[in-house]
Amino acid sequence: MSDLKPGLSIKSTDLLNGSFFEHTTILIVEHNQEGSIGFVTNKPLGKSLHELVEFNHSKPFPLMDGGPVDREHLFVLHKRPDLIEGGKQIPNGLYLSGNMEQVIEAINTKGANQQEIQLFIGYCGWDLGELEAEVEEGSWIIG
Repeated sequence: MSDLKPGLSIKSTDLLNGSFFEHTTILIVEHNQEGSIGFVTNKPLGKSLHELVEFNHSKPFPLMDGGPVDREHLFVLHKRPDLIEGGKQIPNGLYLSGNMEQVIEAINTKGANQQEIQLFIGYCGWDLGELEAEVEEGSWIIG
């Protein structure tokens, strides 16, 4: 199934009820020969950036629960390549990652908001063919 590609969203179905993915929408940011990576876009973490020790000097800025993988790191999606260098462009005017010092500066001094920058703890990852199989079995709906 080649319908999956960066920039698409997938929504969980009732087959995933009772799991981390219950009622989630995930934005796919990578889909290639190694597998797929995405972020849950509708699940606030309930914590703010300034609550993390290494960012306690920052303004309060909401964190999202990006997924169950690598919950020790902060990940960034943004729409501000004019303020943040080094991001990888994905469809829909979004950029993945970038210079973290510039991300924090954009939040603290440039007035960037959640519509321009999203910060995630963790991500969602699938090995090659795994996400396609989950879509085929009906766990996810594309779109």
